[in-house]
Amino acid sequence: MPLGQEPPQLLKQRLFYEGRKFNFEVNRLRLPNRAEGDWECIRHPGGALAVPVTANGELIMVRQYRFALLGRLLEFPAGTIEADESPADTIRREIQEEIGHSAQTWLPIGNFPLAPGYSDEIIYAFLATDLDAIELPPDADDDEDIEVVRFTPAQLEKAILAGEAVDAKSIASFYLAKPYLEKLAAL
Repeated sequence: MPLGQEPPQLLKQRLFYEGRKFNFEVNRLRLPNRAEGDWECIRHPGGALAVPVTANGELIMVRQYRFALLGRLLEFPAGTIEADESPADTIRREIQEEIGHSAQTWLPIGNFPLAPGYSDEIIYAFLATDLDAIELPPDADDDEDIEVVRFTPAQLEKAILAGEAVDAKSIASFYLAKPYLEKLAAL
């Protein structure tokens, strides 16, 4: 195996924090070139995200307060994958809890690492169509401050390009969904 292709050797692993959504660890590694160092990593079970599209082509999103940024972000509904869930199960639950809808049609549109420099979290993105409005469950995400908003694809793209506060997973998922949205608009 050529130099640089063999994996680093794990010398020591230390768990610093074990939380309900993620763990934080520091790993001592020896690289193939024999250099040693510490790498911090957030271990995350992954997340699922929906790009919900109404019958008239609008995208349903949330404007959500994010403590780490001390402000609101525009996002597609998303959530952390629970231990007993698949990504598809997670996002079906999340769109009910966050936007009060269910979807009859689900299309996986891709998955991607969210922040590979420090986390192993993978986001699984789905296009959700044939939506039905439902009542929000009474215990739906009491710990979240969410406003449901709607955009046309053109309005969302304009907001993204204007630098509005839209999170990265929603931007990536919008562009993964865009070819499908264009096909739906042509029908």
